[in-house]
Amino acid sequence: MKYYTIQAKENGLRLDKAIALIEPSFSRTYISKLIDDGHCLVNDKPAKPSLKVRVGDVITLEIPEIKPLEIAKEDIPLDIVYEDDDILIINKPKGLVVHPSAGHNEHTLVNAILHHCTNLSGINGVARPGIVHRIDKDTSGLICVAKNDNAHRFLADQLKDHTMSRVYLALVRGQIKENSGKIDMPIGRDPIHRQRMAPVKVNGKEAITFFNVKKRFTDHTLVECHLVTGRTHQIRVHFTAINHPLEGDPLYAGKNYDLLTKSGQLLCAVSLKLIHPTTKKEMVFTIDLPQYFQDILNKLN
Repeated sequence: MKYYTIQAKENGLRLDKAIALIEPSFSRTYISKLIDDGHCLVNDKPAKPSLKVRVGDVITLEIPEIKPLEIAKEDIPLDIVYEDDDILIINKPKGLVVHPSAGHNEHTLVNAILHHCTNLSGINGVARPGIVHRIDKDTSGLICVAKNDNAHRFLADQLKDHTMSRVYLALVRGQIKENSGKIDMPIGRDPIHRQRMAPVKVNGKEAITFFNVKKRFTDHTLVECHLVTGRTHQIRVHFTAINHPLEGDPLYAGKNYDLLTKSGQLLCAVSLKLIHPTTKKEMVFTIDLPQYFQDILNKLN
């Protein structure tokens, strides 16, 4: 348990920003999560990260202990693009779930990572050790894993302030007329189909996708997508909303979603740019499209 008394230099700041100023070893993202999870009191009362603190306020902050992992290690081959003491960059294959969840606690990327190394960050809890960001089961491509808590906090802040850049290639249905564009639509849970996400105005989270057309085919368009935000199913939802759903998408492309692919959605995270947690140098990782994706493009050609 940690106790702080707000001083003049923190007066008027948001609670999460004030604590981050007092405790520079904690990221603001991590502090916000602690506050949201009920681990912080202001003058013995629960508070929100946005609360403006005043001189003399007493902050009580509980740092929960990291529970030991109870997830099975599995010898699943990993395509490791880069690894050092802080980060692990993996090229995830299509069909592999990133982390365990209810009803699916094995045969995931996390099971494979735990077999490869045990020194992972615990910020995201027992089920998601080291996972900084995720990609869908049927999306292939680059994903970053943190090997310690300091690296995780540093990378999480990059996600939050958009200094971590992710680029995807997607094959969508129909010909997009514009050479480039911006899709700015808040995303939230679909109120009717609970397994889906949808553009929603009420309680939706900001979601922005920039895109550039790479190639047009007779009935399809290959687009390069740059994510400003990283909402669940963001690219899939955004392109469905502009009437260009991803080819092969079982949730959003309709009944005949797999007539061309026979193997799921054509979406791949091909590039990842980040600032290294220790060296503070910019690093860029890129991969080629997987063979199944390239085969479809060759077929369309």
